[in-house]
Amino acid sequence: MPRPKSAFEETFPCDFYEPAELFQPDLLYTIPEIGRLLQGLEPDAEIDADTEAVLIDWAIPWVMVHAGDMVVAEPPTDDSPGYYGLAEDADE
Repeated sequence: MPRPKSAFEETFPCDFYEPAELFQPDLLYTIPEIGRLLQGLEPDAEIDADTEAVLIDWAIPWVMVHAGDMVVAEPPTDDSPGYYGLAEDADE
């Protein structure tokens, strides 16, 4: 249910990282790892399943919006996740 802005003490700009700010240029990341990075956590940070689900919900549209600045690698096996990283020219 929507709530009035006055119900909150403070609001913040909805500002997300750009891929070049988030990724190491020589690494590829899974969607759950990207979700953690978007929250300022280490990619391998231990989080509970409910929190991870929320972070994944945020990471998927972020990847879609920034797809032009990113590359995706073929998963190493059929049951492995995809890996995403910075496109060669995205960090320039």
